[in-house]
Amino acid sequence: MNVFLEFERPIAELEGKIEDLRQLGSQDQAVSIDDDIVRLQAKANQLIVEAYSRLTPWQKTLVARHPARPHFSDYVARLVEDFTPLAGDRLFGEDNAIIAGLGRFRGQSVAVVGHEKGSDTKTRLKHNFGMAMPEGYRKVQRLFELADRFGLPVISLVDTAGAYPGIGAEERGQAEAIARTTQACLGLRVPFVSTIIGEGGSGGAVAIATANKVFMLEHSIYSVISPEGCASILWRNPEKSSDAAAAMKITAQDLLGLGVIDGIIPEPTGGAHRAPVTAIDAAGDTIEAALKELSARSPEELRRLRREKFLQIGKLEAV
Repeated sequence: MNVFLEFERPIAELEGKIEDLRQLGSQDQAVSIDDDIVRLQAKANQLIVEAYSRLTPWQKTLVARHPARPHFSDYVARLVEDFTPLAGDRLFGEDNAIIAGLGRFRGQSVAVVGHEKGSDTKTRLKHNFGMAMPEGYRKVQRLFELADRFGLPVISLVDTAGAYPGIGAEERGQAEAIARTTQACLGLRVPFVSTIIGEGGSGGAVAIATANKVFMLEHSIYSVISPEGCASILWRNPEKSSDAAAAMKITAQDLLGLGVIDGIIPEPTGGAHRAPVTAIDAAGDTIEAALKELSARSPEELRRLRREKFLQIGKLEAV
């Protein structure tokens, strides 16, 4: 069943009429409705183009969270051959919100890490909605050490509302784990490309996105806190989420202008959830090109440029 967002109501109504006509046509072969279907489908397609050409930051947030949007497991299944996940941090246990492993990306051996939200109730609970515990980030550190030792480029796919904020996570050193993972990112001597494929929330995202090249899908978001969290703090009213989303500059377009990311990966008309394979392939092409560019750099140069990149973010120039 298609899931339509609030701003897609006119599209939903049209597609509902189209489906009704198709059902009618299948029941009564004497009724010719092909022309009506074509006409309504063209109108629906036009509405999709118009709606997605003028999305507000809050609407982009809704698209980034769409339940049918392709997740980490979809990207790996499409782009990475012989993927072998590595479980556990060798300190506490396994965390299913972050998946990390080795595989072959378009003929090249790589280390791959990313958040997995899950696609239904069972898998969302299993993966804790993509909100990682400290052991998830320590697992990433273990993978980074392997990648550095064997000279494997690193690919990360970010999709999380943030690291898990529960008591257990805090007891096991959530903040320290995030900081150490960010430090591990900065210390890598191999090419490192990160892509925000849905939500990039707070330190939980930055911990695996401190890369040489950082890209965002067109309708993804990247922020220090969720719009709802920001609205609750600033206005003490979560209904101000739309205002918070606009004020925080969380869209790919805003962040490219601010120099926080390196590029935007276009999504199919109507968002990645309408054509997942097209969106995944576009991300794969961008990652492949970035890795090819970075492969010409020496290990020390890769590390130096990565550190300088993040030190420059938000730096004020003297007038």
